[in-house]
Amino acid sequence: MTKSSKLTTVSSEARKKIVAQLVSSGKIHSQADVVKELKFKGLKVTQATASRDLQELGAMRGKSSNGESHYVLPTNSPASTSQGLLLSVIASGNTVVIKTPPAAAQFVASSLDSAMGSSQLSGAIGTIAGDDTVLVIASTANGGSALGKKISTLFGKAK
Repeated sequence: MTKSSKLTTVSSEARKKIVAQLVSSGKIHSQADVVKELKFKGLKVTQATASRDLQELGAMRGKSSNGESHYVLPTNSPASTSQGLLLSVIASGNTVVIKTPPAAAQFVASSLDSAMGSSQLSGAIGTIAGDDTVLVIASTANGGSALGKKISTLFGKAK
């Protein structure tokens, strides 16, 4: 593909679709990459616009299997984009503590929140994420163990 010599204007929705495709392809490691790739496609945007587009798409920083940081998009299926992100799942009482690689906890929590919203993960009432740890609260006083098993199954990790 050759660089576009003419800059064009597209709607914000069309631009976000392009950004989503770039993120899905694994090409986006930073906001500057968004600006560069869109310029390559003939679209001029500022870093602020790139940042806003990534935020509105729900893009989050993730790590590839080789440890390289890049942006990823949440999906309705945590297992599809979250393979290998659950290092451990430990339940106690009404809580589940999930350990992840560094910088992956917010992505995992967002995937869990989406799963709760779409009724794929019943029995949870909320998540709190740090850098490499997610705390999930069960809806019943002793529901942590069952919830931990559901989470492991949802992410394709045998417990």
